[in-house]
Amino acid sequence: MNKEQLIIEYTKCMRNTPYALRSYLQTYDNTVSKYVPLELFPDQVSLLEDYESSNENIALKYRQAGVTTVTAAWASKKLAFARKEKPEKVLIIANKLDTSVEMANKIRAFIEQWPDWVAIGFSVEKNSQRHFKLNNGCEVKAVATSKDALRGYTPTILIFDEAAFIEADGDFWSACMASLSTGGKVIVVSTPNGYDPIYYEIYDQALRGMNDFKISEMFWFRDPRYTKDLYMVKTNDLVHYLLNREDYPADTVINLTNDNPYERDHTIVTDYISQGYKPCSAWFEGMVKKLKYDRRKVAQELECNFLGSGDNVFDSELMQNISKNQLRPPQAKLMGNALWIFKEPVNGNKYVMGVDVSRGDSEDFSSIQIIDFDEREQVFEYVGKIPPDVLAEIAYKWGTMYNAFCVIDITGGMGVSTARKMQELQYQPGLYVDGVDTSNKWKWDPKINEKIPGINFNTKRVQIIAAFEEGVRHGFKIYSHRTYNEMNTFIYIHGRPDHQKGQHDDCIMGLSMALYVAEKSFQSLTKVVNHTKAMLNSWSTVMNENKNTSDFFNPLVPQMGRDSNLSNNGASKADYQKYGWLFGAK
Repeated sequence: MNKEQLIIEYTKCMRNTPYALRSYLQTYDNTVSKYVPLELFPDQVSLLEDYESSNENIALKYRQAGVTTVTAAWASKKLAFARKEKPEKVLIIANKLDTSVEMANKIRAFIEQWPDWVAIGFSVEKNSQRHFKLNNGCEVKAVATSKDALRGYTPTILIFDEAAFIEADGDFWSACMASLSTGGKVIVVSTPNGYDPIYYEIYDQALRGMNDFKISEMFWFRDPRYTKDLYMVKTNDLVHYLLNREDYPADTVINLTNDNPYERDHTIVTDYISQGYKPCSAWFEGMVKKLKYDRRKVAQELECNFLGSGDNVFDSELMQNISKNQLRPPQAKLMGNALWIFKEPVNGNKYVMGVDVSRGDSEDFSSIQIIDFDEREQVFEYVGKIPPDVLAEIAYKWGTMYNAFCVIDITGGMGVSTARKMQELQYQPGLYVDGVDTSNKWKWDPKINEKIPGINFNTKRVQIIAAFEEGVRHGFKIYSHRTYNEMNTFIYIHGRPDHQKGQHDDCIMGLSMALYVAEKSFQSLTKVVNHTKAMLNSWSTVMNENKNTSDFFNPLVPQMGRDSNLSNNGASKADYQKYGWLFGAK
């Protein structure tokens, strides 16, 4: 190749990245056990174009989409063709060091494939798997997520691999973005993992135009490698279809087989999806089998679905139902939008108020939730940052209005101030006292006045959250968008239900306590009422049978004969006041 040809080829490579990668790079193909030219299908070409045109990119991908490979190939070209006076510095960040090193090794392997006329090589002064330099001054560094990840290294290209699985908060992300303040590119790549605080938030804000990230969406049914025998199924759940094919009539399956899937018209597939169909193929079936028909894994690895892809406490279909059929704007918003009223109190209905207390100056919020136990619905919500004693005054006012039995979280001592304040205000509808059998009115606990009203949430966390999840699953209505958003980011962490990093669970805590105590207390109350009725009926029967009091005379028992003043005069107001506790009166 003479000098003129080299100039032409160099220019073509610089201007056309897909051409450069196809012409000079190879990748290992497991199906044929050898290296083959790096073929690019349309979505991968669009991804490369986005990398070239935008400085901030986020790729939504499925498993085996080849995005990591294509991104590494693109990075190798940026490094190989960089000028010495303007070197590129690539920083790869992943949740695990092995993951970031694997991408760095892919970049290294592609750099080695560029032809000799590119004149690129590795520097001897720094040449390890984690950090290597090139003879044109460019560098590649692979790190795991940590506070020191950016120390002493200012990248021009920042790549987040499997970003949804990075265990970090917004402060870490802000520090990363600040490192690019002088210019550069950031690429965020991942499969979904629920509503995580980094990847999902970037994606969601990009959809709403709140940041400058360019979204590159890649779906498996547009990948010609996996869709030669593509077909569409009318179903809400492909896993159910694959396990129960015999339950689906023939007319619910549409065959879209194409001998040349590279020429497929994807608008047809999109149209079927809008009609409620889901795409499937032999490759998809095989992947579902490998994932053991785990719906969460299928949503995460194959369907690019944020909802249902994480270790969520609340099922994805349940959340979709709440979103479509339950969420509503409040009837009234008060206190600077902190207090929402969904339904006014109804005389005679049973209400329970859950109070989750924070310091009022930390990251957490305090929350007051009131539920209508008869109608099984959320009717009132307050969320704000205020001192515990002020929170008690708000709870007192609105709890009294709804005549709501109150349960306060006293975990860690923060709720003690709120509970004592409610006692001081002489809250009439009643305060829940943990460990006291309030259903047994015949048993008096001499230590009841010494106990602090409330519940230690952490000691019963699993049971309380389980009561809420079960209640929602069986028709308890959630109206608040704030509560719904918390439910989306409420996950199992090491088997324990908790909120994701950077998220909140204050609304969930208040509702969970209210439902837990309502189920426990009102069921016990029903039992004791039935017991009391049966006991009163038995007394009435005995009194009717004992008409001849002389046969049953006992000087220690007052006689209830016809001449008795007690039976003739009827019950007085004083009698009701004295014995009203027996019938559940306050």
